[in-house]
Amino acid sequence: MTHNNRPKPDNRSDNVQKLQEMVQNTIGNIEAAEETMVFANGKERAAIKAKNERREESIEGMREEIQDEAAARRKK
Repeated sequence: MTHNNRPKPDNRSDNVQKLQEMVQNTIGNIEAAEETMVFANGKERAAIKAKNERREESIEGMREEIQDEAAARRKK
């Protein structure tokens, strides 16, 4: 039995689309979490706020990556 240990080629053709979908999903998660804050107590509310702050940071990083991917595409 022979194993092929060669790495798969780097297919970045749909990275921008995937990243944009991830941004939209994360925004949806933020909005859903904010809606649940109405029913949350103080401790839960603080946890939701902290998580949403991390989500905002993630979105910022994803948007930067989208710009990098788009720039790399233009160079081709």
